[in-house]
Amino acid sequence: MADGEEDLPRDAKIIKTLLKSMGVDHYEPRVVHQFLELWYRYVVDVLTDAQVYSEHAGKSTIDSDDVKLAIQSKVNFSFSQPPPREVLLELARIRNKIPLPKSINTPGMALPPEADTLISPNYQLVISKKRTSEAIEETEEEEDGSDSRTDPSQEQSDITQNIGQRVSFPLGPKRSR
Repeated sequence: MADGEEDLPRDAKIIKTLLKSMGVDHYEPRVVHQFLELWYRYVVDVLTDAQVYSEHAGKSTIDSDDVKLAIQSKVNFSFSQPPPREVLLELARIRNKIPLPKSINTPGMALPPEADTLISPNYQLVISKKRTSEAIEETEEEEDGSDSRTDPSQEQSDITQNIGQRVSFPLGPKRSR
């Protein structure tokens, strides 16, 4: 064995042996730690589920049937099978009924409209204006209930002054389903 391998835990040695048996000779040392973490997390999840199944059945200890059931439920809910070929063919037939858009005869490469591209902007920015010290003082007065103003036009200008400026970008086209 190599110099540092005798210090490794038994599980780490097993991971290294598995990697070597699969023909993996070069890997970062933390790969072993990542496999160990995945392994331990999986075992803890399976045993926790097995304990729940055992308690539900009114048993005081976990038996092999509980563990098998827990593993089977993990497999059923973690890994999904692709749909049958017939379903995929039917979906393809439905999708292919929709004709492609007519190409535009322009020089160069024909590109889709910008709204249909993945790189078109699809976000909004809110740019807030800084509040003045007068607006902060008025807000504090309103919170205290000691606001003595009666001019509604002054209140409206303060409200519009404190609202942030909204900058919008298109979110993409509305697509019918």
